[in-house]
Amino acid sequence: MNWRLNICFISFMLLFIFSLLNLIMGIYFCLLDITLFIEWEVVSLNSMNVVMTLLLDWMSLTFMGFVLFISSMVIFYSYDYMEGDPFISRFILLVLMFVLSMMFLIISPNLISILLGWDGLGLISYLLVIYYQNFKSYSAGMLTVLSNRLGDVAFLLGIAWMLNYGSWNYIFYLSYMINDLEGLMIAGLMTFAAMTKSAQIPFSSWLPAAMAAPTPVSSLVHSSTLVTAGVYLMIRFNFLLVGSGMGKWLLLVGGMTMFMSGMGANYEFDLKKIIALSTLSQLGLMMSILSMGYIELAFFHLLTHALFKALLFMCAGVIIHNLGDCQDIRFMGSLVVFFPLTSVCFMVSNLALCGFPFLAGFYSKDLILEMCLLSELNVISFLFYFFSTGLTACYTFRLIYYVMCSSFNYNSSNGMMDEGWFMLKGMFSMVFMAVIGGSMLSWILLKIPSMVCMPLILKMLALIVTMMGGLIGYQLSILYYSSNSLSMNFIFFSSFLGSMWFMPYMSTRGTYIYPLYSGSKILSSFDQGWCEYFGAQGMYSVFKSLTVFTQKYQTNFLKSYLLLFFIWFFFLVIFN
Repeated sequence: MNWRLNICFISFMLLFIFSLLNLIMGIYFCLLDITLFIEWEVVSLNSMNVVMTLLLDWMSLTFMGFVLFISSMVIFYSYDYMEGDPFISRFILLVLMFVLSMMFLIISPNLISILLGWDGLGLISYLLVIYYQNFKSYSAGMLTVLSNRLGDVAFLLGIAWMLNYGSWNYIFYLSYMINDLEGLMIAGLMTFAAMTKSAQIPFSSWLPAAMAAPTPVSSLVHSSTLVTAGVYLMIRFNFLLVGSGMGKWLLLVGGMTMFMSGMGANYEFDLKKIIALSTLSQLGLMMSILSMGYIELAFFHLLTHALFKALLFMCAGVIIHNLGDCQDIRFMGSLVVFFPLTSVCFMVSNLALCGFPFLAGFYSKDLILEMCLLSELNVISFLFYFFSTGLTACYTFRLIYYVMCSSFNYNSSNGMMDEGWFMLKGMFSMVFMAVIGGSMLSWILLKIPSMVCMPLILKMLALIVTMMGGLIGYQLSILYYSSNSLSMNFIFFSSFLGSMWFMPYMSTRGTYIYPLYSGSKILSSFDQGWCEYFGAQGMYSVFKSLTVFTQKYQTNFLKSYLLLFFIWFFFLVIFN
């Protein structure tokens, strides 16, 4: 069908060309240190002016370039993945609207115009999560949109509070807000909004649930758009975040998110949920390093993570597509025999996630950990950083074992092969960027080469922790937990760690079951009990008994009338 190819190809070409333009302009702005603040007067009516403000600097242009590049590859990939979908045009339009909302958020220094992109991301993400119309998708969509609405409320309160400064262009007031109580309130509200959008504790449960969306959407949403919106907002508000003291709380929350998601991924068997939890772990890393004031490092890791995580989701989509929508990694194994090209992409993205030397994730992750060692960091945060790094390698090698190395557990009669050339071409472009993206960005963003001088043991600590985590992950994968009856002693501990600290329960059933239960008790005992007894039902019973008595009296009316007549006649005769 030519129209399917046309809409995918046109969207791909437009996004790809705009991504190249934005990347070139971003590099140019970065090297010459240029910042443009553009005001566009949309409407001028008497004394009222509606002005749209745009902020173009190296950060916004580079981020837009990466978002557009990943979006173009995802749309190109979707031509094969969504092959049987009769409504692919609707899907492509939703993805384009999603990207447009992200553009609004990136280039806006004004809270009102940021709100357009912020709410647009929330609404369209809901539409994309419920794209496959079934009960599971609907439940996941409702959890996603309601979790994000909490942050939207905080964002609206922040907009209302900004009225006290006379303008919504927050970028002019950040230095003044630090010493002002209202500024501290705005910092708290914006941090809360960013925590909901980037799924930090206690709002983490919606991110794995959003895996109900089509895999191309997951590749876009969980790499460079929806979940990174909160991180990008905190990058823009970082001067206020660190100066107001909110950074200390965010450091703790980010560390807990890293640890929780890394531990949960080691107990998960759903392929897409494992990758979603790895995204959650990296978001916690970005938020943690951002709360310490390292803006460039957080942005650097944001871009490199977007490259290899989009690729990882694309590889997972090919595997799921060929296995008949099966996502359980226990049914996989030895897939390198059936998907040699996909397996190469899968291994590259996984190794980049671990921080394998000279891949994209290495340059940002290693630098972040080294800067943590140089900073005045407490023991708890130090353990969160390095233990979570080990957990990342642990669940990555566990995933590699189950998908690539273990025995094949799917149907013996199958037709699995690397056949989707549109999917493979999209993945090859992402592999190229996942390999050279980290070094390229380090040359551009870090203009002055910096030497981090530390003792050898500290310099090698990140590599040692990663290697130990990978070894433990592989060894745990080949063990059979059921063979040891002592493991039953740790069943509560395992269920606690493996279910994201019971947050999915607390975010869904935990939030409504107890109010509904207490409401039913109040309804039965008060509203349908004493209120009815002394109110409508009580009055009904009294009037009913009076009516019955009157009815009995009226039924015997003739007898009573004759009796009263004789009595009256009797008294009349006697007294006369």
